[in-house]
Amino acid sequence: MSSRILIGTHNQGKVIEIAEILRDLEIELSSLNDFPAIGLAEENEPTYAGNARAKAIFYSGRSGLWTIADDSGLEVEHLGGAPGVYSARYAGAGASDEDRRRRLLAEMDGVEDRKARFICAAALASPDGKVLRLAHGICCGRILTEPRGTGGFGYDPLFVPNGFGQTFAELDEEIKNQISHRARALRKARAIISNLSA
Repeated sequence: MSSRILIGTHNQGKVIEIAEILRDLEIELSSLNDFPAIGLAEENEPTYAGNARAKAIFYSGRSGLWTIADDSGLEVEHLGGAPGVYSARYAGAGASDEDRRRRLLAEMDGVEDRKARFICAAALASPDGKVLRLAHGICCGRILTEPRGTGGFGYDPLFVPNGFGQTFAELDEEIKNQISHRARALRKARAIISNLSA
């Protein structure tokens, strides 16, 4: 087995986070930024798991590498679970993280019930396109009325996980990478991932 794994994303914040979560494994990690000609997988499935599987199969097949791909989103209770699987496209194509946060805050203006949760589905696919592991992780918390912190990415400056007083963008990376939805999903796939370097 190969000890090189492709992380199926161009999002550098996500790459850094996944690399940190898996840092103790003897595995070389690459991202889609290392494969500019590989193209983009379609993300048109109605579920996180469906999108994670589709991306893992697409990128493993085109790179010839074991591939980790995830799909994650923020679900806000007051918004009926939105933005959900559309979290990255919540403010339209080409929108920035700030644009997405601004739209979310506008829709939550004056709302008292601010319960929310991050959900992640992570898929590990072999070079021949077989998904060997599909894992889920959830982190519950609440949405603030204004962003706080400079770390993380996406909705992190607005999200305070239950049991903490800091946002994902304020928390120490080591703590975040123990409690986050992505960390919880990847921990479930660690046994298989660690065997790739054996």
